[in-house]
Amino acid sequence: MPITQSAIKAHRQSLKKNAENTIVKKRLKASVKEFVGYLTTDIAKAQELIPTVYKAIDKTAKRGILKKNSAARKKSRLMTKLNQALAK
Repeated sequence: MPITQSAIKAHRQSLKKNAENTIVKKRLKASVKEFVGYLTTDIAKAQELIPTVYKAIDKTAKRGILKKNSAARKKSRLMTKLNQALAK
């Protein structure tokens, strides 16, 4: 446990940031899951969702929740899945 006042405050801040980051990650995962779900049922809807999913990924990378290369990899893999679904 932190002893000094500054360590106590830093710990409190880290808990708050962790909670906020967890919420953002869950939102991102939900939007990606929704997109992937539409790939099998309604490709037109998936094409409409891709900009919103990209926006969510970019925002998480900008805020430092995801690393830049991880965000790029996720976007690339999602677009590959969409292109494969369109090819079928």
